[in-house]
Amino acid sequence: MFLDKEQIIEVEKTIEDSIKRKLREYEPETNYMPFHYRLLGKDRMALYSFIHSLNTSFGTSIFEPAAEILSRKNFVEVHKQYRVGNLISTHAQAEIQKIIDELASGQRNPNKFEEIERIRKVAKSGKLVKTKVVKVDILLKDKDGMVHMFDLKTVKPNISEFKTYKRTLLEWIAIYLQREPDAKVNSYIAIPYNPYYPGPYERWTIKGMIDINNELKVAEEFWDFLGGDRTYEELLKCFERVGIKLRPELDEYFSRFKDQL
Repeated sequence: MFLDKEQIIEVEKTIEDSIKRKLREYEPETNYMPFHYRLLGKDRMALYSFIHSLNTSFGTSIFEPAAEILSRKNFVEVHKQYRVGNLISTHAQAEIQKIIDELASGQRNPNKFEEIERIRKVAKSGKLVKTKVVKVDILLKDKDGMVHMFDLKTVKPNISEFKTYKRTLLEWIAIYLQREPDAKVNSYIAIPYNPYYPGPYERWTIKGMIDINNELKVAEEFWDFLGGDRTYEELLKCFERVGIKLRPELDEYFSRFKDQL
């Protein structure tokens, strides 16, 4: 399935607006780096600083809005920055801790569907307590009533971070099932592009904690899940067209730093 013209226009506008807003608000690093400036030029250092700043906001300013746009035609509900709730049962908390401990010690391999059913059994048992949990970056409900919750990660997480991410994914499940115990639901880590390309994503870094077949979507797996076949490929073309359009403006902006030392 290819993106239609309306989606392409909306996605490209989202990208362009984000870059232009970043240019308006951006202030280069104030650190004085005389050796770097003389070796590389202040214009290149300013560009490097801009790229670094842009990377930190890519998730919320571009990837999340794009994901919302691309999902609308294939899902009956689409939400970004969704508040899943803050009530969780004490028995569910204990079960999640038990699952984490089992995975961390290697007692068993991750199996998301089994973990969901374990949580479902205790989601309404025990005392309900308030918990602070991060918002769901993207929540989707498909025509069959299945709920998909995504935690977008735009950097290469390390193995210790995945334990925290795993807990978040399971807490989302527990909170959702506390409200709707019969719901069909899953939660995932989504990585918008493969940082190891052209090699495969190094999934060994999360082996033992994340169910890589049912709890992780990387690059094409994620974008094509949202928008259909070849969505990832079409999205890259959107970025390329916007980049070509904005290149003169970007060149002009960074040229002002060229003779500064």
